[in-house]
Amino acid sequence: MDDLLQEFIAETRETLEALAGEIVAWEADPVDRARLDAIFRFVHTVKGSCGFLDLPRLARLSHAAEDVLAAVRDGRRTPDRALVNAVLAVVDRIGELVEAIDAQVALDDTGEDLLIAALAEGREIVVQAPTPAGHRAATRSVRLSVDLLDRMMSGMSDMVLARNELARRVRDEHSDPALEAALERMSATVADLRETVTRTRMQKIDTLFSALPRMVRDTAANLGKSVTVTVEGADVELDREMIEVLRDPLVHIVRNSIDHGIESPTARRASGKRENGRLTVTARQAGNQIIVEIIDDGAGIDTDRLIAKLAGNGAREERELRALSARQQLDLIFEPGLSSKDEVTEISGRGVGMDIVRAAIEGIGGRIELDNKRGAGLRIAIHVPLTLSIIPTIIVGVGDQRFAIPRQAIEEIVSEDAEAIRIDHLGSAVVATVRDRRLPLLDLGDSLHLKRNPGPRMLVIVGIGIGSYVIAVDSVHDTEELVIKPAAPAIMACGLFAGQTLPDNGRPMLMLDCSGLAADAGLTFVREAERDDEEAEAQIVGIEALMFRDIDGQLRAIPLAAVDRVETVSIDRVGTSGGALRLVVDGKIIPLIASGDWSDQPTLDVVRITDGTQDMGYAIAEALDIVTLPETLADPLAQGLISGVALIDDQPVEVVDPFWLFAAGSPAVAPVAEHQPVCAIGKDPWLRGFVAPMLVRAGYRVVEDATASPVDAVLTLDPATSGDAIRLTDTRSTVPGSIYRYDREAILSAVQAKVAGARR
Repeated sequence: MDDLLQEFIAETRETLEALAGEIVAWEADPVDRARLDAIFRFVHTVKGSCGFLDLPRLARLSHAAEDVLAAVRDGRRTPDRALVNAVLAVVDRIGELVEAIDAQVALDDTGEDLLIAALAEGREIVVQAPTPAGHRAATRSVRLSVDLLDRMMSGMSDMVLARNELARRVRDEHSDPALEAALERMSATVADLRETVTRTRMQKIDTLFSALPRMVRDTAANLGKSVTVTVEGADVELDREMIEVLRDPLVHIVRNSIDHGIESPTARRASGKRENGRLTVTARQAGNQIIVEIIDDGAGIDTDRLIAKLAGNGAREERELRALSARQQLDLIFEPGLSSKDEVTEISGRGVGMDIVRAAIEGIGGRIELDNKRGAGLRIAIHVPLTLSIIPTIIVGVGDQRFAIPRQAIEEIVSEDAEAIRIDHLGSAVVATVRDRRLPLLDLGDSLHLKRNPGPRMLVIVGIGIGSYVIAVDSVHDTEELVIKPAAPAIMACGLFAGQTLPDNGRPMLMLDCSGLAADAGLTFVREAERDDEEAEAQIVGIEALMFRDIDGQLRAIPLAAVDRVETVSIDRVGTSGGALRLVVDGKIIPLIASGDWSDQPTLDVVRITDGTQDMGYAIAEALDIVTLPETLADPLAQGLISGVALIDDQPVEVVDPFWLFAAGSPAVAPVAEHQPVCAIGKDPWLRGFVAPMLVRAGYRVVEDATASPVDAVLTLDPATSGDAIRLTDTRSTVPGSIYRYDREAILSAVQAKVAGARR
């Protein structure tokens, strides 16, 4: 906090010095809008910084001045001489308080109430605030010009490139050991210098994040709300100049998220949410960019309300606004002077905010993105460049092209033909299984429309903060420390690259933006929400499934939790034995289900399904896509292969019941209850993917945590579980209280009995 305070003091001093002439000019010409805006931005910035630093006297003065200047900007006040004098007196007082804080001396607050009162219309200044005793405190820091720091960094970058070139020549010419030793010493010195020079401009973003919890708490309390903030990535380093530019936008966005986004406790209860709102602020580095995300679980942006506001203000025609695309309507939040609040408060309502945020971000070559979920929250992503940095990279190749990937983003590099690797095609998606870890895969050649070389690919597993995926490349080359600079605007605008560099071979090369590649490929990653202890229950909805066209031509889907892989097998590996259709695969015989005639085909596509202990094959004509099943399914005419019918993209899709497949179609018994009973199943994937859907269709509500709320029955696969839980076993057993996990009738009967006993 001391660093933040010193920066605030230094910046306020500089701004006051720059405004000295502007204030005098505004006094001579009060209708000068440009000078009025400059003074307004100053007091507005001071007020925002006080939220970080807990300076109530400064916040009170700046807030009062901001109110008056906002009224002048809106035409509600006339900037007469009395008003100008009052504002000037408040600005002077702000400067005096800043000097007193720096000198660590107490300053009497006598007269500050009168200064604020003098801002009211028709009032005159009646008191002159005292000045603090003593002089400005000496500081131990040195403020250097940005141009000088840029020259230092540029020179250091040239030195790194020269070192890389020299190292390459020494390797190629097989120089003597003495020369190599000298090169190693020089490399170590260059590395130390690079670290030192880089740190003159770099600072941990924690200087922005450290004050957020207090600010969120105070802002939420003022609004009668309860908000929990989670901060991630505070160790990420960013150019000091970028941090200063980000300070005000971050304050605006966080305060707006609490005020505009997160609803009141009453409204959240009415919409089925927990009373306590959640705000997540994260930072991560992606190549030559820093991405700061602010995510809330509030109501999102009401674009209809934005359109109504703009049309009501006469700024735009409503017909024109309605004709905009959904993305363009969302961007209306950046319209100057727009506020979705009907009343002016300390937090918002003045039309100051998102337009200033975007202008500040774009002014440093960054961009801001919005991801709105109406009723579920808003994600704001701020992308800002690192301006100039030297980072370790790994060079990869596709065809004749070379690209750099930040080393810190790479988790692992493996060969496609390794024994522990399997590549599966699930509809339009490609999944790589790396030692039982299933990750989405994208081919870099396909993404960039490049012709790749033949042969096995190398798989680069990269992490982007909220998830991991695999990038398939032709080759992996050297590790190099490279100087990364922003590429041409047209290249950066595509979102696939984080900058450009010049390696020691002299050929320009682009650095990949791993997050941008994932977004371009349509990969989505869901951050697992933190759970409050008192509200840990969650109904099992939104099950993902593999949709396919069956051999009989019918569209069907099977829960993805049961799918192990999709593979093509030769028809000679399929046959009938023991009165049932079988498939010989991986050196064993497994059951095979087929819903049509396949005898005239040379090969057969098979969905391999598993419950963790048993495998089974399901013959299909074509895998289509991965879909999310709706919460409600139409009931089938009879129990059997099909558990229900889902409407997906306006097409009826039959949902295959994996429980029936493994249990050989045991009939179900559906309990009847006056009130919906609750079953707890824990986090076991098999229980979630197999038993939970069956219980939901039978009329039960399913939760994971048995302690979060009263439950009527608990099901478990753990034989060591104590208490009166229903224990499911892998084999049929005569042990009291144990049920074979594929005995549908026995499971439903046991659950029904537990519910009946719990309700007595």
